[in-house]
Amino acid sequence: MANTSPAIEDYLKTVYAHTEWQPDAITPSVLAGRLGIAPSSVTEMVKKLAAAGLVIHVPYGAVRLTPLGTDRARQVVRRHRLIETWLVREMGYGWDEVHDEAEVLEHSVSDRLLEAIDERLDRPTRDPHGDPIPLADGSIVVPDAVNLAIATPGHTGRIVRISDRDPAVLRSLDEASAGLDTALSVTDVAADVIRIDLAGRTHALTRAAAEAIWVEA
Repeated sequence: MANTSPAIEDYLKTVYAHTEWQPDAITPSVLAGRLGIAPSSVTEMVKKLAAAGLVIHVPYGAVRLTPLGTDRARQVVRRHRLIETWLVREMGYGWDEVHDEAEVLEHSVSDRLLEAIDERLDRPTRDPHGDPIPLADGSIVVPDAVNLAIATPGHTGRIVRISDRDPAVLRSLDEASAGLDTALSVTDVAADVIRIDLAGRTHALTRAAAEAIWVEA
């Protein structure tokens, strides 16, 4: 992988992940919140990334990756998601426990070890949360999906992705047996609750839980 610092890798990965499942580009303020960094620090780093040809940014505007930035970001994303998959399949971690471990390991694992992990896992195409794993050449296939929070009553499909942003949500979905590839139907949509039929049982999901789930479009 190109010689970039862990801080740069974190920025690129966060910008990339923000638009992977929805079209709106990330703003500096949202970027600061996701990284837990002061807005002034984000402003300075974004300037450095723009100077390096990794992002496009105008003052007070959104931050977008350049083709070079996208390539670098996917390298980091590949590392992160393969490590998460390895931790779940081989090391006994729960899907709600792997994110922070992968955040550390992604910056230090060698290309040789990453290739060995990929081969050991039989070239997985998605991580434990359904996020697609980029191939070594940078190509990636994102399934056509819709966020459950905006799905309409009657929508039916398999779960293809569950966000790992909130481990508590992952644990609650586990309790409801809502995992990847589980088929569900939306039965009712209210301001604060989304009701779904899952394996013959009705579940009332909070909007926060629904926002973490993507189903087939």
